[in-house]
Amino acid sequence: MGVPQPTAPSFGRDQIRRLWHNNDWYYSVVDTIRVLTGSKNAQAYWAKLKERLEAEGASTAIADLVQLKLQAADHRFRLTDTANRPTLLRIIQSVPSSLAEPIKQWLAQVGEERIEELENPEAAIERVRQTYRTRGHDDAWIEARIQNDLTRNDLTDEWLARGAEEGR
Repeated sequence: MGVPQPTAPSFGRDQIRRLWHNNDWYYSVVDTIRVLTGSKNAQAYWAKLKERLEAEGASTAIADLVQLKLQAADHRFRLTDTANRPTLLRIIQSVPSSLAEPIKQWLAQVGEERIEELENPEAAIERVRQTYRTRGHDDAWIEARIQNDLTRNDLTDEWLARGAEEGR
């Protein structure tokens, strides 16, 4: 049985090619650049942006790129710079385009929420409740699910305290 194939992310008519590789989705960087900038020559735009990232010392984002063969418009498979989600989000942060701004704002919002949850762990549980509510689950189901998660966490904490090792 293969990996489920989610619909490729699309922005209007534009699609971002992606490929399942090493248990992760890898997305075409050039396609992402084209969508976020509207550039006619996304390959040249990406080459320039890559140079700038290297000059700024963001070499980890560049080092995490993987060249994979993706099908081009002419139906031939060509090596293409691809990135997993964390690397792609890091690259998007460097794209100077108003089209990328909503994603940058979302990243800032998510970062703020996670920092808030570190300072106030109850906020994390409330976020989980809200997520389940928006998915249509009733309050009884939500509370049972949260309680199960908390119990499982207590159990694994106890195992670790008694010397259990992960993967064994």
